[in-house]
Amino acid sequence: MRGRPKQQTTLFSLRTPGDRVPAGHPLRRVKDMADAALAALSPTFDAMYSGTGRPSIPP
Repeated sequence: MRGRPKQQTTLFSLRTPGDRVPAGHPLRRVKDMADAALAALSPTFDAMYSGTGRPSIPP
């Protein structure tokens, strides 16, 4: 489940969830911190998965 998500923004809505959150909203800072933490942990997660087999699909 380590694959990269494919963004499909035009199927149902012309606005992304990020467009609906105001620029100064605290959730934007929380998302940035979570993204940074997960990016730092990504090599650790990659090491836990086998290099063989089918490609993963993120949930």
